Amino acid sequence: MESIPKIPLGNWIEFILDFLMDNLSGVFDAISEGIESFVEFFVTIFSFIPSVILIAIIGFIAWKTTKWTIGLFSIGGMLLILNLGFWQATLETIALVITAVFISIVIGLPIGIIAAKKDSVANVVTPVLDFMQTMPAFVYLIPAIFFFGTGYTSGIFASIIFAMPPAIRLTNLGIRQVPTDLVEAADAFGSTSYQKMFKVQLPLAMPTIMAGINQTIMLSLSMVVIASMIGAPGLGAEVYRAVGQLKIGAGFEAGLAIVVIAIILDRVSQNIRKA
Repeated sequence: MESIPKIPLGNWIEFILDFLMDNLSGVFDAISEGIESFVEFFVTIFSFIPSVILIAIIGFIAWKTTKWTIGLFSIGGMLLILNLGFWQATLETIALVITAVFISIVIGLPIGIIAAKKDSVANVVTPVLDFMQTMPAFVYLIPAIFFFGTGYTSGIFASIIFAMPPAIRLTNLGIRQVPTDLVEAADAFGSTSYQKMFKVQLPLAMPTIMAGINQTIMLSLSMVVIASMIGAPGLGAEVYRAVGQLKIGAGFEAGLAIVVIAIILDRVSQNIRKA
């Protein structure tokens, strides 16, 4: 085996990345500015609303989409975060998650729909999704830093790659699981492809699609600590700072804040279609 030359895979990857940066650096700069503006827009809006009023709004949304106990938990949990001094970091984390999930849905749902309509696309997309989901999350930080430097955009880029696969997979699965007889009935009534997709297939597939979106939200939130290693702000940065300084108590408090946000987002996203 020693006589067999090593495949210079790493060199090829570096060559591709260098080529992209040399020829598309302006595109990456524009994307970075757009994403940062998007995140800062949400942070500005959240910061403008008084904390108590925002907590009441979150509790109301949780109550209306789930049940009163979750609404009460949301209010209590957010008040705890406010008391612990992590309010601004929480707003930044929520803005990061919203941005990552929004981009993941905008890109992922159309790909899932096309994959459900064409087996050839599904055959290409499936191994790519397998690769995205099995690759260690830390590896995504390398191209993120290379293309976008440190900060908001790098964290969101890594989160999108890590969190997008469930949205694509479950959109594809949900549409494929729509009963064939209903699709044939739509064809028999002369429905166009657009009408069949948006009035029959997507509504019936929506529970499965929403499950994919729920997983995307959870995976995006799970990346906040990892993304903090490349400069992404928020609760992840607080955890990372506490680990670096061996402040166990502060790390536990920031981790608890992430858990509270995760529970609220999970319960609301699971039940929002039922509201």
